[in-house]
Amino acid sequence: MRRPERSDPLTLRTCVFCEIIARRAPGEILYEDDHVVVFRNVLRWVPVMLLAVPRQHLTQAQLWADPIIARVARVAAEAGARHCPNGFRLLANFGQDALQTQEHGHVHVLGGTRLGLYS
Repeated sequence: MRRPERSDPLTLRTCVFCEIIARRAPGEILYEDDHVVVFRNVLRWVPVMLLAVPRQHLTQAQLWADPIIARVARVAAEAGARHCPNGFRLLANFGQDALQTQEHGHVHVLGGTRLGLYS
């Protein structure tokens, strides 16, 4: 498994996503294959908050520059269709100003409620 550069300040702590994938930390895993894992986000800002992540530890920038993003996106869309039949959003945060708190690259699946400014 490829690890990010040690110069990145976020790598100084243990990656909770890697720990969930390895089953060393609790997580409600809803889907997994050889390349992608989907689990429930511990944050509950909306009724359905899932995370689609590559098994390999990649930063967000690395994930979006790697061909694996196509697989992660497809699995995220399938999870959204399954868990949010009335609609969902796929979202990715890049950096602290965008509220990215986990270095491990991921795509959010949000749904279960009307999402928007005009609800």
